[in-house]
Amino acid sequence: MNAPATRDRPRTGSPVRGAGNDPLRRVLPLLEIRPGKVAAAIALGVLTLGCAIGLAAAAAWLVARASQMPPVLTLSVAVVSVRAFGIGRGVLRYCERLASHDVALRGMAALRANLYERLAADDRPVTVRRGELLARIGQDVDDVGDLVVRALVPAGVAVVTSLGSVVLLGVLLPAAGAALAVCLVLAGIVTPWLAARAAARTEARGAAARGEVTALSLELLEQSAQLRVAGRFGARLRDLDAADARLSAVSDDGARTSGLAAGLGALAQGLAVLASLAFGIPAALAGTLSPEALTVVVLTPLAVFEATAGLPAAAVQLHRSRAAAGRLVALLPADPGAGGSRTEVSTDASGAPADQDDRRLLVLDDVAAGWPGADGLPRAAVAGVSLALEPGSVVALAGPSGVGKTTLLMTAARLVPPVAGTVGGQSGAGLFVAEDGHLFDTTVLENLRVARGDVTPEEARAALDAVGLGAWLAALPRGLETVVGTDAAAVSGGERRRLLVARALLAPARVLLVDEPAEHLDGDTADALVRAVAAHARATDRAVLLATHRLSPLAVADEVLFLGRAAGGGAPGPAGVVARGRHEDLLVSDPAYGWAAAQER
Repeated sequence: MNAPATRDRPRTGSPVRGAGNDPLRRVLPLLEIRPGKVAAAIALGVLTLGCAIGLAAAAAWLVARASQMPPVLTLSVAVVSVRAFGIGRGVLRYCERLASHDVALRGMAALRANLYERLAADDRPVTVRRGELLARIGQDVDDVGDLVVRALVPAGVAVVTSLGSVVLLGVLLPAAGAALAVCLVLAGIVTPWLAARAAARTEARGAAARGEVTALSLELLEQSAQLRVAGRFGARLRDLDAADARLSAVSDDGARTSGLAAGLGALAQGLAVLASLAFGIPAALAGTLSPEALTVVVLTPLAVFEATAGLPAAAVQLHRSRAAAGRLVALLPADPGAGGSRTEVSTDASGAPADQDDRRLLVLDDVAAGWPGADGLPRAAVAGVSLALEPGSVVALAGPSGVGKTTLLMTAARLVPPVAGTVGGQSGAGLFVAEDGHLFDTTVLENLRVARGDVTPEEARAALDAVGLGAWLAALPRGLETVVGTDAAAVSGGERRRLLVARALLAPARVLLVDEPAEHLDGDTADALVRAVAAHARATDRAVLLATHRLSPLAVADEVLFLGRAAGGGAPGPAGVVARGRHEDLLVSDPAYGWAAAQER
């Protein structure tokens, strides 16, 4: 909720291996597609192409018969048929598009909703950048939904119409029917197979390039000021240009393949017409085939290959959808029914299961927290941390900026896997209240309802009062219905920070992991906010673990863990707990803690 969307779950092995592990089989049920609607779309597509083939056949017969100058009445049925097929083709194509896109768009909406549901219920750590996650929830969902419109429906239509066309020509001239069947195999099987093989080489690179472009674009949009201050904006812009060039190169490779497939399709169509001529002319000269039927046999294949023209793209789409489904599956629990119930069983010092009446909500046992280094191996930023949170308890992580407080909080929330040690407790992962949590471009009330959908206006006002925003709310022109603007542009940094804390107070989580609640606030307001969070935890039997560099309000904490690095030479290692105890005791017993607190006066 307030945690940054910068996570992906680590996997052992590939999520897509073998037919039994086809990710499409797992993702397709999430589309909630009704087979009847897909069948209706295919039926409308068959009728559309049937009209196209009928139009070609009827027009061919009409031209040949009219050249013989028969009585006009003998042509009336053919004339009406040509008009009916022409009108029907356009109307039925429109209906087919409506039906297939209705299935696809409803499926995409259902897939996104189901993904959000499963991601919200899943507490395993993830490590994908926000831009990559956005690409998966956006483009990858669209690619899976396009499977219906661009693969399933065209394939079904092609099979039915091709069989019907072969039967039609086989009745008129068996040899022409057989030749058409061979050419349809070339255009409808061999060509898509070649396109799919080429797609297998390009789609993986294309997906990676698209994800990189999205991630870099989002970084430049959201962090342009920070990048400019650090002097890295130009470098990141060049990285974006390079990623876009790689994406364009992949697109060019795919275009060459598409061109080859289109050329083979045109070749198959030409061969079918030539074969019809080769078999039809001798039959017409021998008197076994009428001139009108010869015209139908020769011109009908020109319309038949409309059915196979989209199959190379359908094969590419099938591969693209399967790859997209694999990336979506990587975000989901291994067991489709699994949710967020992967809490480790707490153990006692001997390693045996702890008493079932253990009231501890969160337990860190000798935890080391950190991030992967340049070589991909985990590097601990802080190590050797052990603590236990019970209902109503408040524990503070204090220390200078950059010591690893936020990383430790994210590890406790199971957003980042521990480098060492274990994270356990009764309630599973708590709620990480990020310093830069997102506020949506909607009303104050709806932003608070992100925590819990049934929050009432009275509950919202009480939460805002608790964090010191009562007067601010009263001054708003529309109160709780005031829109905060894109990413809360209409509120100050301190107001934004307290809105995020108020939202956390309304959440059902029993453990709140609050990162820097004093950020962007003056000293008195910051201290009051920390006291309000502690009071709320004790009043509601919840637990709070907060990270802060401000020490003045920590008298409300049951215990303070002061993080830092041991003094002395040698290579710098991870930070650790250099002192722990109650605030008033640490002021006396630890000189560094007492000095840091004195600087705040």
